[in-house]
Amino acid sequence: MEFFEYVKHETKKPFEQIEQWEQEALKFVKNKDVSVHPQQIESTLENLRLVILHSYYIDARLRRFMNLHQSIKYVLDQLLKDMNKLKSEVE
Repeated sequence: MEFFEYVKHETKKPFEQIEQWEQEALKFVKNKDVSVHPQQIESTLENLRLVILHSYYIDARLRRFMNLHQSIKYVLDQLLKDMNKLKSEVE
């Protein structure tokens, strides 16, 4: 029980930050011509939560961890490309 409370305390701020990220990302992808869809944002939020939690457990499978990481990276890279594309269209 003590470990659970420790993890809960340690993950509170990162979880709040990624939930804020989700809200901002959803605002960005809605009503815009971008390659990322709202469902991908929601999945990425869940994957981020899982990566954070898995990082506290020794028995987390490396392959699963790396798959989550790769999926997160893909969506973040796509968002960055979309942001840069829209920025260059405005300039």
